[in-house]
Amino acid sequence: MQTLLKISGAIDALNRFIGKHVIWLILASAVISAINAVVRKALNIGSNAFLEVQWYLFAATFLLASAYTLLNGEHVKIDVVYSRFKKRTQTWIDVFGFTFFLLPFCSAIVWFSLPFFLKGYASGELSGNAGGLIRWPVYLMMPLGFGLLWLQGVSELIKRLAFLRGLIEDPTEKPVGKTAEEELAEAIQKLAEEKAAQTKAA
Repeated sequence: MQTLLKISGAIDALNRFIGKHVIWLILASAVISAINAVVRKALNIGSNAFLEVQWYLFAATFLLASAYTLLNGEHVKIDVVYSRFKKRTQTWIDVFGFTFFLLPFCSAIVWFSLPFFLKGYASGELSGNAGGLIRWPVYLMMPLGFGLLWLQGVSELIKRLAFLRGLIEDPTEKPVGKTAEEELAEAIQKLAEEKAAQTKAA
């Protein structure tokens, strides 16, 4: 079990790293959206590529961060019923859900989406819109996102079983810390301060 817990820790670290960096895609999408709107209104110039890259970034954010969402226990649950049970009962419900629903579902999505991506990559499929982008990067997000979610499901299953055996503390307990929004604001502020310092030094 200790080996499995180390594997779980490695999966958590991977998805934590990805989740904290994928959040920048939201900022990129917002900036592109703003530029696109200004160019359309001011210069009467439009581009389907600008629109599609926003969709691509949104898809990447949603799919790649899904494992990070599961890691932090922010996925949707029927808390009205779930919260009425004792902790061990809740944990057994999680074990059942991960084993018979989440992991098989993610496996199926990866199984069916991987050939879809490979076909799009091999053919160089383009968007049907004029000036649109190639499609395979967004197709890649499906097997990649659900693959990461599958890994996180395995990690959560390991932690629940270890908790039931009394080897670790409750893995669903959230440490009090900064929200993702606060972390993003601090990162932006730090970046701005670094750029200001570089400009001043120059």
